[in-house]
Amino acid sequence: MSSANRSPQARSGFVAFVGAGPGDENLLTLRGADLLGRADVVVLDQAAYGSLLRHCRADVEVMDISPDAAENSVSLRTIQHAKAGRTVVRLCQGDPSFFSSVADEVAACAKADVEFEIVPGVPPATAVLTYAGIPSAPGVPEFRVVDATQVDDWAPHAACTGTLVIYNGVTEAVPIGKALIAAGKPDSTPVAVTSDGTTTEQYTVVSSLGRLGPDLKHAGMTEPALIVVGDAVTAREKLSWFETKSLFGWRVLVPRTKEQAEGLSDQLRSYGAVPEEVPTISVEPPRTPQQMDRAIKGLVTGRYEWVAFTSANAVKAVREKFEEYGLDARAFAGLKVAAVGEATAQSLVDFGVKPDLMPTGEQSSEGLLAEWPPYDSMLDPINRVLLPRADIATETLVAGLTELGWECDDVTAYRTVRAAPPPAPIREAIKGGGFDAVLFTSSSTVRNLVGIAGKPHNVTVIAVIGPQTAKTAEEFGLRVDVMADKPSASALAAALADYGAKQRHAAISAGEVPRRPSQTRRGARRRVK
Repeated sequence: MSSANRSPQARSGFVAFVGAGPGDENLLTLRGADLLGRADVVVLDQAAYGSLLRHCRADVEVMDISPDAAENSVSLRTIQHAKAGRTVVRLCQGDPSFFSSVADEVAACAKADVEFEIVPGVPPATAVLTYAGIPSAPGVPEFRVVDATQVDDWAPHAACTGTLVIYNGVTEAVPIGKALIAAGKPDSTPVAVTSDGTTTEQYTVVSSLGRLGPDLKHAGMTEPALIVVGDAVTAREKLSWFETKSLFGWRVLVPRTKEQAEGLSDQLRSYGAVPEEVPTISVEPPRTPQQMDRAIKGLVTGRYEWVAFTSANAVKAVREKFEEYGLDARAFAGLKVAAVGEATAQSLVDFGVKPDLMPTGEQSSEGLLAEWPPYDSMLDPINRVLLPRADIATETLVAGLTELGWECDDVTAYRTVRAAPPPAPIREAIKGGGFDAVLFTSSSTVRNLVGIAGKPHNVTVIAVIGPQTAKTAEEFGLRVDVMADKPSASALAAALADYGAKQRHAAISAGEVPRRPSQTRRGARRRVK
């Protein structure tokens, strides 16, 4: 069997040179992700590509190398691992065969008779242009890509009749522009310079060859960056889609429990934001479990007519008790189930239980009470309701149900404990205006965040899930900028995105460059046109 047809598992040792793409971790190829999942060792610049380790096994060995690490040293260690029978993945910037620095490492593997594979990646030459809204080859006869460090004479490239893409040239962008003009390129030729392409730090300056100097003067452009020369740049005004996202580049603090933050963070990323999850609440079992044990037993033996869930955490607590006793969703047969809102209802559905009652208006205890039927001895054989809740829950629901003729077993299903303070850099960013927005999903997140990390800076946009959370925020001296139209985390993220879109539109209408809230604080670096 030839080496090309053998799987990595069958090899005595194997090295895969995998293109990591241009920056956006979601542009990794399926083959690359598959190989990372099988890797025994991963060799990478962790500062640049550490997020891709999520594809790896928990026991993977990580070899962190700096961008300027000696190739001989890297090759030697990679070969040693492969010779020891291990599967090694070497992550490379962009595409390993496209202006890559790993050619010598590949050659070293071949010389050492170590089997290897080269997995193409998405090259910056096309991806960064796409993310900048510049078509790669819009009906032009030529698409030329050059490495500025390898060019001594720009005259041949001035003759390019299509799109010219220049790698590694940002520090010499102005001299390159002058050289192209001197070689006959019109000084009015459109130019775009994009740094940190395909990431939420992406920034593009549109200019012309003749104006590159003044337009780049205060832009603060650094590598990695691409220079694009040609008429294709003019399409950016209509085709720009990435940098124009409503929350592009916004650093958003998500102060919730880790489990709750995940879906919200994914939604924020879809708007271009950079979410930072900071737990403010730790959810723990009740100090004495006997009360919950009796409630679960009563639920199974027919003690209750209704079970009312006021949070996803309550659903989780009951589900965990069920699993402890070897029960599943079938134990809810014959019971009526109520959920206080959409998130709680979704948790029940995920458990296999469809709620019978949910507020059609305000998603709160008051909203649930407005829908709850009064006890009727002719219709309801049992008049008892199980209410599993947090140790700090409001008594509103119990009082309201009692008024309607129901008896409540108000049971502590879990405790909410203030989390440990976040690391010092996070605390400093909160107080110093390093975050563009904070999302508060409950009054307790307001109290706990201020308690463990301090008050957000006054430039930070404060977004809250509803009126009660707004009231708590104002009691702490915070200015509420955004409130969700309905009390759900998804609606809150959407409301913030709408706010960001309006701010962006207002800036553009005023002829200004859109700025994130954190860029308006004193001392923040400003980028100009």
